[in-house]
Amino acid sequence: MKNIIYALVLSITLFSCNSQAPKQFSEGALNDTFINLKDQSVTLKHILETHKGQNIVIDIWASWCGDCIKGMPAVKALQAQFTDVAYVFLSLDKSKAAWKRGIKKYQVKGDHYFMASGKKSDFGNFVNISWIPRYMVVNKAGEIVVFNVIEANDDKLIQALKN
Repeated sequence: MKNIIYALVLSITLFSCNSQAPKQFSEGALNDTFINLKDQSVTLKHILETHKGQNIVIDIWASWCGDCIKGMPAVKALQAQFTDVAYVFLSLDKSKAAWKRGIKKYQVKGDHYFMASGKKSDFGNFVNISWIPRYMVVNKAGEIVVFNVIEANDDKLIQALKN
């Protein structure tokens, strides 16, 4: 019995250590399209190129998400602390109207995009969205340095922005 438990623990440890977060977006994710506030379709690649040479915080959220709204003060504190960072908000709202109302209602400052395809898109599949809010950090060199945190005041996120 001890050998079975030992083998199980060893297997879990080995598999969990090998699952490293990606440093680059996949081609599919880069070519996935989002809707901007002018109702224009843009690719993730275009969004990232707009902020080339900057650190970027990507916030995947929705106006119907209680945890997203509860986390907004931490996002605003982050924005106040790191003013030279680009903040990109990707919405999983159910409609463009709800998305736009949410931006206004919660006074969300940054660049806004609607994920028309939702979680079942190339981008959604790449990041494997299991919970929102979801925060990512892309550094000035265009590398993903924080792949998956669910709080805007997470130490990993703060440290990535300080570097």
